[in-house]
Amino acid sequence: MGGGGQRTEAGGVYTWEEVQSHNSRNDMWLVIDRKVYNITEWAKRHPGGFRVISHYAGEDATEPFTAFHPDPTFVRKFLKPLLLGELAATEPSQDRNKNAAIVQDFHNLRVQAEKDGLFRTQPLFFCLHLGHILLLEALAWLMIWCWGTNWMLTVLCAAILATSQSQAGWLQHDFGHLSVFKKSRWNHLVHKFVIGHLKGASANWWNHRHFQHHAKPNVFKKDPDINMLNLFVLGNVQPVEYGIKKIKDMPYHRQHQYFYLVGPPLLIPFFYNIHIMYTMLSRRDWVDLAWSMSFYLRYFCCYIPLYGPFGSLVLISLVRFLESHWFVWVTQINHLPMDIDYEKHQDWLSIQLYSTCNTEQSFFNDWFTGHLNFQIEHHLFPTMPRHNYHRVAPQVRALCEKYRIPYQVKTLWQGFTDIVGSLKNSGDLWLDAYLHK
Repeated sequence: MGGGGQRTEAGGVYTWEEVQSHNSRNDMWLVIDRKVYNITEWAKRHPGGFRVISHYAGEDATEPFTAFHPDPTFVRKFLKPLLLGELAATEPSQDRNKNAAIVQDFHNLRVQAEKDGLFRTQPLFFCLHLGHILLLEALAWLMIWCWGTNWMLTVLCAAILATSQSQAGWLQHDFGHLSVFKKSRWNHLVHKFVIGHLKGASANWWNHRHFQHHAKPNVFKKDPDINMLNLFVLGNVQPVEYGIKKIKDMPYHRQHQYFYLVGPPLLIPFFYNIHIMYTMLSRRDWVDLAWSMSFYLRYFCCYIPLYGPFGSLVLISLVRFLESHWFVWVTQINHLPMDIDYEKHQDWLSIQLYSTCNTEQSFFNDWFTGHLNFQIEHHLFPTMPRHNYHRVAPQVRALCEKYRIPYQVKTLWQGFTDIVGSLKNSGDLWLDAYLHK
């Protein structure tokens, strides 16, 4: 409110209560560094997508703003026309019950990481990673071309191609988050090449979906990665809600068993491929569609002469089947067994730590997971290159110990078993609530 008790359109002074009242689709305010902005119209043009910025409507977005933007100074010029005013001097810098000490200490940790150069990328690291992906693709084709198309070589070829596809997935994830090259247009182009031409997917689809996951991990209705389309119930809250409402779209008490039939084998071949194509066509994203089609054109030109049309379809289906298993097990280690709930309005450090865990470091784990075994560090610093995660990890662990925030590290095998265990626990909670009179 202004000094006379009336709201002003520019240069106004506002309370948190007033900011929080502007949290609907057609009326969105947010706060960054105590400045109040009206993002209602801008959200539709937000490069990261409408949903990711709208998830912070009516909230303090200072921490995610800093986390997502490699150059906040550049981005602030887009905020100037949206400025309404600032928080009243009597208002705290953090909204709701966020711990100001945690926020400040994490800010100091980030500043120190920047001073230590941990946000500077090594282009050679990513070029070498791209090189080993291309070598795997070439190896698969040369192996079949030289030695024939018997079933054993075909399975081996599919395994090599699935490996290259998985590694390309981790690499495009890097380019989606980072500014690997000094000129952003080159980074943008390489991201399109890796996810489009090497994987047959869509950069825009990935950006708009994945950034939501980072903004609000494991938060129902805000994190698309936990939208299971009623195939599964997750966490401790959703199963009880479904049980009380007598929702039985699936036998959820058996979900830890049918997960093996529905999750790993079908996610990429069916859901992701269909959803990606639907998204590109419905949004008329012709550039991403062209990149995606270039993958299939190259693939069929390479393998139809060796396998014929039908055999090539069988081979790519087998590749997607194997890749899907790899992708699901690796990505679900870090989030599915963790806290899954509705919005709790936590500070950045807390929301990431309670929804995320790490897998033990080793050369194999680093390569196998694309350094997503450092999921905690990746979520806290999404624009930090993965080759520096191990350097910031000790400071993060020390900060968590200071505030008694759990910092979980698991073996790869323990992570796999926890996925199934968490599904069983959620299914049991659903059954108890469902049978309760």
